[in-house]
Amino acid sequence: MSKPQPRDAFRSPRFSQPPTFMRLPYRTDLTGVDVALVGIPFDSGTSYRPGARLGPREVRAQSSLIRPFSHFQQVAPFDRLTVVDAGDVDTSPLSLDLAHESIETHIGGIVAAGALPLAIGGDHSISLPVLRTLARKHGPVGLVQFDSHIDTWDGDFGSKLFHGSSFYYAVTEGLVDPRRFVQVGIRGPMYGPDDFAFQRKHRVTVLDIDEVFRIGLDAVSARIHSVIGSGPAYITFDIDAVDPAFAPGTGTPEVGGLTSHQAQVLVRGLHGLSVVGADIVEVAPPFDGPGQITSLLAANLLFELLCIVARRV
Repeated sequence: MSKPQPRDAFRSPRFSQPPTFMRLPYRTDLTGVDVALVGIPFDSGTSYRPGARLGPREVRAQSSLIRPFSHFQQVAPFDRLTVVDAGDVDTSPLSLDLAHESIETHIGGIVAAGALPLAIGGDHSISLPVLRTLARKHGPVGLVQFDSHIDTWDGDFGSKLFHGSSFYYAVTEGLVDPRRFVQVGIRGPMYGPDDFAFQRKHRVTVLDIDEVFRIGLDAVSARIHSVIGSGPAYITFDIDAVDPAFAPGTGTPEVGGLTSHQAQVLVRGLHGLSVVGADIVEVAPPFDGPGQITSLLAANLLFELLCIVARRV
């Protein structure tokens, strides 16, 4: 049986038909599926500007421009992998606990079917229930986090769960091996000199934005590979890792970040890692610039992630 392909853009205009990720078939039966692209439209974990709940819908629309072959990675992912749009996780917008339970259950079904989840959020709190599911199968995973924020605070506004606490709990719950955890692109004002105490205590590797620019992208990629090694790894890309000049559509923007091209190059540099899941989060279309440039970038980064998975096949 031939693998599902995006709709033929020479026969079906990109602006026609209901939008799906990369114009792939929408399927909830994941029998035989290698990669499930799944939306998680939830942003009740945000601490500043909401709007990421609308991210999956707009990323779907902008992903209509994705073509089936990567020149830079020299791979046609849809020929190597069976990839589908698996729809969205239905979550409660009123309760983080209930929403995280729904995410965990839904991603659990994807993993049980033998598919690799590539999730599109949603705020960064969604990474925690995804990691809980994957850790049950793989044990503690390595983690590559592209972000402007550390997201290792233990709570905010009296709540343990929010989009800035995901990786505090991912480490303390044993979902992530902190010695195989690298944060890339951290920048912006902090709360105080002790903000990195968690990283020092758990030996998390931090490549802040000045370090990224000082050593260069190739060296950053090499460092990521040396930290993560050959074990199972999860990739999380917070779109605010990119400078708001290139990705304004996000809830907590920080100046001085990556360009769109640098983000693409860094994701391509993950080739060879044993990726068991990934997400792209914090795309907030209400704050996007002309042409929906943030959602367009997210769609392209999603394609780059799919390509690095395909290159291991």
